[in-house]
Amino acid sequence: MLKILFVGDIVGRPGRRILKACLAEICHSETVDLVIANGENSAGGFGISVDVCQELLTAGADVITLGNHTWDNREITKVLEQERRVIRPANYPDGTPGEGSYIATTERGTQVGVINILGLVFLEALSCPFLTADYYVNEIKKKTPYIIVDFHAEATSEKMALGWYLDGRVSAVIGTHTHIATADEKVLPKGTGYITDAGMTGPKHSVLGIDPQIVITKFLSKRPVRFELASGPIQFNGVLVEVNENGLTTNIKRVYREIN
Repeated sequence: MLKILFVGDIVGRPGRRILKACLAEICHSETVDLVIANGENSAGGFGISVDVCQELLTAGADVITLGNHTWDNREITKVLEQERRVIRPANYPDGTPGEGSYIATTERGTQVGVINILGLVFLEALSCPFLTADYYVNEIKKKTPYIIVDFHAEATSEKMALGWYLDGRVSAVIGTHTHIATADEKVLPKGTGYITDAGMTGPKHSVLGIDPQIVITKFLSKRPVRFELASGPIQFNGVLVEVNENGLTTNIKRVYREIN
């Protein structure tokens, strides 16, 4: 049995702080074999930097996935060149810096493939996520049956459709991007674990990590505002997936922690 922890979108310094405060305890109590974390908002809420990348890896992340904010930090090309454990969405055009997948190796020597894919509905027009998934799944299957897909998408229907499309072919499809943990974690009929969104690791009293009053002002005024991260309590949202020797999920559950 393999236990894989997926950490929901890490937002800024607060998200990094709770990751460092709670990850070791979670990994110990749940006997976690591999940690995957979405880090596309980990540097100030937008993108990832070289220093922040190393901070997340030092805290215990084994693989870092990204999303639609991949290119927001000017250091991203350097990050992708220096650290293969950081992957960006696989459905960007050929020639884009970085890789869309990574095969990690646990301490027990088990290989786990991780694929990062960006949705199309309400987001940028990229290559088809379904056909992109087909290609990467087929390639990784040549090396290991353990495959986790981070589907960074806006529409719940698109996320669920990809989950059903890959059912029985990957270990789990885990949705990210909307920063709200959903309560629909399940094992699909052919053995793929699924959740629409793993949630956010960052400020609890916020609107997707941002100070609520700033977001309210934006909605009321219809004018641009400067986003700032919220203060106060911090939450950790994640998903723990238990995978059998055939690479299929036997159990999936949400993981939550909170600090002041």
